[in-house]
This record gives sequence, C-alpha cells and structure tokens, in this order.
Amino acid sequence: MRKLLLSSIAFVFLLTSCGSKSKSKGELVGVKGKKWYPEKPYGMELIPQGSFIMGKAEEDQAKVLNAPTRTVTVRSFYMDDTEITNSEYRQFVEWVKDSVVRTQLAILADQLGLTPEDEGIGEYAFMDADTTKLSEYDKYMLDNYVGIDDEYGGRALNKDVDLVWDVNDYPDEYYTEIMVDSIYLSEDETYNGQRTIDVKKLKYKYNWMDIEAAARAKTGSRKDFIRTEEFEIYPDTTVWIRDFEYSYNEPMHNDYFWHDAYSDYPVVGVSWQQAKAFCHWRTKFKNDDQKSRGRQFVNQFRLPTEAEWEYAARGGIEGGTYPWGGPYVISDTGCFMANFKPQRGDYAADMALYTVEAKSYEPNDYNLYNMAGNVSEWTNSSYDPGAYEYVSTMNPNAGSGQNKRKVIRGGSWKDVAYFLQVSTRDYEYQDSARSYIGFRTVQDYMGEEDFDQ
Repeated sequence: MRKLLLSSIAFVFLLTSCGSKSKSKGELVGVKGKKWYPEKPYGMELIPQGSFIMGKAEEDQAKVLNAPTRTVTVRSFYMDDTEITNSEYRQFVEWVKDSVVRTQLAILADQLGLTPEDEGIGEYAFMDADTTKLSEYDKYMLDNYVGIDDEYGGRALNKDVDLVWDVNDYPDEYYTEIMVDSIYLSEDETYNGQRTIDVKKLKYKYNWMDIEAAARAKTGSRKDFIRTEEFEIYPDTTVWIRDFEYSYNEPMHNDYFWHDAYSDYPVVGVSWQQAKAFCHWRTKFKNDDQKSRGRQFVNQFRLPTEAEWEYAARGGIEGGTYPWGGPYVISDTGCFMANFKPQRGDYAADMALYTVEAKSYEPNDYNLYNMAGNVSEWTNSSYDPGAYEYVSTMNPNAGSGQNKRKVIRGGSWKDVAYFLQVSTRDYEYQDSARSYIGFRTVQDYMGEEDFDQ
C-alpha cells in the first residue's frame, strides 16, 4: 500500500512537472537562494587571510627545536578580541543548570502523569504532554522516533515558565523533592547553612560529526562517524590550590569564578574538553536564536588551530617576537606590555599578582587583547614536536583524536617572557585544568572580505 501511494505521488508529480511553465525558459539560472550578508559576531574581530612565517625566526633559547620556520597560509576567520571571561562562561553554566533542572522536573511530571493543567510541577512537563497543541509533524516524531534510544531524549522542555529558586516559593512537594534531593548537595555535604548546587550534575551532552574520519574511511554509513560527548562543565576551582604547593591561594579558589569582582577576568580551570563543549553550546545558543528569527545558521564556533592563533597573535607584523612586534617586554615609557612573571619572579612588578581583566594592556594590530600573558590559551591542535615538518602549508593543523596533548599558546601570568613569544609552543593534556590556562574562540569567515563592516 505504501509503495502504491508513493508511486501515485511520483506519477502525479511527473504530470504536474510536464504541464507547468518554467520561469527559467529552459536556461541554466541556478536555484534561487537567500542573499548572504556577513555579520561580525559580537565581541570578535575579523582576521584577514594571509601568509606568514610560522615558527621561531629568532634564536631558540630553550633549545627545544619544535618550531622550525616555514611559510604557511591561513584563511579568514573571526576571533574573540579577549579571552572568554568568567561572566561569559557563567552564561554557559547557568544555561546548563537551567536545562538540568527543567529536565528533572519534566521527567518527574511525566512519571506522575501530570500536565500544565495540573499546575505545580505539571507546569514544567514536556511540551508534548499536551498533544492537542502539537503539530502533525511533532505528533509523528513523538510516535515514531522520540525515546527510541533514550526514553526522554529529544523531548522538548517547557522554557516558557520561570524556575523558582526561593525555597519559600516552591509550588509543590514534587518541585521541592527535585530541588532538594536532585540539584543541591546533600545535608551532610553542606556547612555554615549554605545551600550549594551539586556542580557534578551540571553536564553538557552533545553530538558531533567526525568529518576527518568519515573522509578517510573507505566504508561506513554516516551514523558510524557521529560522536557523542558528555562532560561536567563547571570550572575546577581547586586548581588555585593544586597548582601551587605551600601557597595561600584560598581566596582565589573561593571567589574567582563566581564573584562579580572577577566577572571580566578570563575563566580558568577549564579543560580542553570543556572548552570544546563551550564552543558547541555557543554555536547552538546562537543558531537557536537564528532559527527563531527565520535566519540562516552561522558557522560553528571552535577553538583556533595553532597556526591561526600564531597568525592572529602576530597582528600582521612580520618577524615580531611579541604581539606588539618588538623584542622587549617593556615600553618606551617603562611600562610592562603584558601580564607575566618578570624580573626573576617578581610577580607584582607588572602591577598584577594573578590574572587581570581580559581587556587590559594595549591590543595588537588586529585589536586582540592579551595574546601574550594573562592566561595561556587552548588551541584545537594536538602537540607533536615534529608537526611543522609534515603539516600542510595551507591552513595547517596537527589534529589527532589519539594524541591527548593539546597545544597551548601565549604564556600566562605565572610564566617568564619566553613563553609570551608568539612562536613559543607548549602543551597540556586535554583533560587537565589549570589556574593559568583559558581560551578564546574563532569562527570561519564566509564570503568576500569586507573590512568596513
């Protein structure tokens, strides 16, 4: 019956096509699409395509021999003008917290058979709880696809109702049960009467396509290359203690990430894996808004490759040692040009003991701040000492899922000047978090460059 129906549809389509008049008059005019207008993402700068000499043109004082010079070319891309700040990363954490709470509430409402008409926790039921408000498409998907692999996977949350955080305003006992037993730490883990969110439950799950593996594979279907990741996304605040033995850094552990005093400081304690999760969320967050406005999706936000990072850090200055071009870390007026550890370990000589606000010191010629010092930055590239010998000269990237060592660049507040040089390479393991490593994101540029935008 199904085949007969499809055959009938195809036959009707054939007759309709034969009888209709073509507006193209038989000419090759292409498929009409929407006009594309490049839009610079908020807080990012356009880095023009170009070639540069990548690697250590000056003396390699550390004698690591891991950055021989070679000329490479990179395409245009946008880059964050600052490192991702605590405030920006907190937006990610708050979004995940909101989703986790709503999911728990919706699951319990579903188990109890409650709908919005029942009020209380029923107001937070899945959107499909009231089938009378579903489109035919939604009904079909609910009946045939939703919940096949995951009982509650793919079911839309009701985000029209605000969450209640004040314990005195919880709507019913079920809401209280979820908040007390599923979201906050248990009573034996709290002290001083403080109710604290169990940050281990703040997990972000997402799928991505392993395009490189798919392109190189000779066989396999598309589903074979879809990867699923799930990570705890709250920064590891204990890095301020663990990174430094016999050092009093408790105030940074207690306050640095969440306190408003540090909102505009770069986020730290974030692993490479968490930074990748943030990039996926930022893309989803933007494209959800694009979809609601009827606009085309934007390119994904991602970590920069090692080559992109160095190219951007140089700011168009050929042969420069630092992002500001010169071979010295002190300006003509006697001021330090970045936040690092100068003068044999005098941390405060540059007027900063730890990190500084993300928009501190002068930006480079691409208007990027702190491409040297403050915090080192994750890149998308895997670290191989001999990578420069074999990577492509066009958009080079030594990416490898098997290599867990990831390149970090730029040096940090606790590093000596050598690590601030634009050509210096360093690495950290992808599951490690440090008090001196942060990140910034990039987005591929599409279309013809327009530097007047």
